[in-house]
Amino acid sequence: MSSGTEPAPEAKAAVNVWLRASERQGRDAPPLSRDRIIEEAVALLDEEGTGRLTMRRLAERLGTGSTTLYWHVKTKDDVLDLALDTIFSEVDIPRAGRDGWRADVSALINRWRETLLRHPWSAALLGRPMLGPNVLARSEFLYATLLKAGVGESQIIAAAYGLSNYVIGSALMQASWMTNVDQATRQAAEQHLRANRDRYPSLAEHGPLVVDDQWDAGFSRGLTWLLDGIQACADGADGPGTRA
Repeated sequence: MSSGTEPAPEAKAAVNVWLRASERQGRDAPPLSRDRIIEEAVALLDEEGTGRLTMRRLAERLGTGSTTLYWHVKTKDDVLDLALDTIFSEVDIPRAGRDGWRADVSALINRWRETLLRHPWSAALLGRPMLGPNVLARSEFLYATLLKAGVGESQIIAAAYGLSNYVIGSALMQASWMTNVDQATRQAAEQHLRANRDRYPSLAEHGPLVVDDQWDAGFSRGLTWLLDGIQACADGADGPGTRA
């Protein structure tokens, strides 16, 4: 991702923003802070999406010049990585152990989904390396909770990936459908399926293009099935574990 205002190639970092020390935060840095930049970036992304985010536009919203931004962030990709980690601070980490591992995981995943839907641009970026402190803290909680539940070491990655991929995929589909498809297109899609119900009877009656008001119920049901599968694996896993 780049824009015409990006710095010269030689100025770009070769590694992820989280693997570098914070640049130019000393006495010579201008008063604009990295936190303020990312706060405004999140607001811009919420309002207009990733396609409208450029360093120049962000600088204009902050009432400064692009050069000032480069004191704090090297590239647009840095801004996106920082913005993505910032919104994860909204995903409250459950108080572990109070209601059992299933309740803890369910609470975390549901809060994660709520955050992604509150920031519709975010789900599409989750294929990026996520090394920020907010993301890592929540990932650590998920892994630790599953291990404590009795999920074996050979199963932990599949269990965690299954949950994270489920929430990301479902949020991405819902956000894309709700933000990019207008009512006229939805109605046309529904009419198309109903007109071809002989070829697609199941989709015409039950498909997401027809039944688009059951996002929450469908997500909850799918999450329950995933947790049931993880529970079965944990109950059959070798080694100790606390099951609830």
